[in-house]
Amino acid sequence: MLKREENELITRVSPGTPMGDVMRRYWMPALQSSELLHPDSDPVRVRLLGEDLVAFRDTNGSVGLLAANCPHRGASLFFGRNEEAGMRCVYHGWKFDTTGQCIDMPNEPAESDFRTKVKAVAYPTVDKAGVIWAYMGPQEKQPPLPDLEWMRAPEGHSWISKTHQECNYLQAMEGGLDTSHSSFLHRDLTREGLANPRVRSTAPRLEVLNTEYGYMYASIRHLPQDKQNYVRVYHYVMPFYQLRAGGAPNTLGHTDGHMWVPIDDTTCWAWNFHCSTTTPLTYERWQEYEHRMGRGIAEDFIPGTFRLKANAANDYGLSRERQRTVNYTGIEGTNTQDFAVQESMGPIYDRTQEHLGSADTAIIQMRRLLLEAVRDVRDGRDPVGSHSTAGNTVRPAQMYLPEDAQWTETRLKDALVAQY
Repeated sequence: MLKREENELITRVSPGTPMGDVMRRYWMPALQSSELLHPDSDPVRVRLLGEDLVAFRDTNGSVGLLAANCPHRGASLFFGRNEEAGMRCVYHGWKFDTTGQCIDMPNEPAESDFRTKVKAVAYPTVDKAGVIWAYMGPQEKQPPLPDLEWMRAPEGHSWISKTHQECNYLQAMEGGLDTSHSSFLHRDLTREGLANPRVRSTAPRLEVLNTEYGYMYASIRHLPQDKQNYVRVYHYVMPFYQLRAGGAPNTLGHTDGHMWVPIDDTTCWAWNFHCSTTTPLTYERWQEYEHRMGRGIAEDFIPGTFRLKANAANDYGLSRERQRTVNYTGIEGTNTQDFAVQESMGPIYDRTQEHLGSADTAIIQMRRLLLEAVRDVRDGRDPVGSHSTAGNTVRPAQMYLPEDAQWTETRLKDALVAQY
């Protein structure tokens, strides 16, 4: 378990907090590219790391991410006019470009140069792989943009979505890094579901290997009746990525993953991505997959939001009859099942009350890395992985191996190298 001060240290991300300073040293997914579909489209409210922001795509297609409040008298730029390569505040007409520079001040005398001295808070952005990325840290510490395999995939081979989650990012991420919960929380009671190796072997042995980008870890499930092990290798890329193998065991080239991005201290975005190096996936098939996983498509969301209709207010659609006959939880959809248990812990879980076991090894190591990153930034060093490109070259994998095989010395190791 964590000490109370450690729990506070790595869950609080607002400006000026130690963990907030760490998070601001990495590129963050701010919104989907499709939320700013075309030049001069409507501005969008964005909240990241406890900061209220406004995003817009200007006339030239560049994306601006500005502090929500106009630096003149504080009116929200969300109500602004996106026009002629800038965002104009409707209160007094002040206009700002994507860098935050004031470029027009029509309520001041024409001969005044005051506009050249005013700049809104603005963060650098890059539009890549269906995501608008933002860097919110010191300019001189800006790291290279992440370039993971799913971000390099050809069109149709990679898809991404996001869902709003009502809890601190850390307990959402801990749920994702936890491998043993899938034996229970996501268990189907069908014949096929009960034959899943994660149901047949419910107590995985975890092995963690530190890397310059975070760590990789193997979940090793012994299947004595088959005289083999089911081995699944994941990657944790600092500070909030997890890569895990998709598809069936021994089927390579399919990567699923998540990014758990803090909105503020008590809410986060659960980003979901899928990449296939073998077969492209149509948008319709991707939406079918998202719906089945409970990750949200248009009809699954409360209109105008990225919040699931199945939520705490309706017990996530829990059916006790389904729980008796269909699946372990009675809740439909993998992500919805995750949300139910993670949000049930409260906005920020008190980790002084927990009791961790060997199945929690990956979670323990992730916390150590975050605490190490806090110390590094405090002492003037770059946090783990912030300037490393090693995470761009890896992929997860899964396969059946002989009981005595070492996963780091088998053909599984070759499968962990990205192809794109």
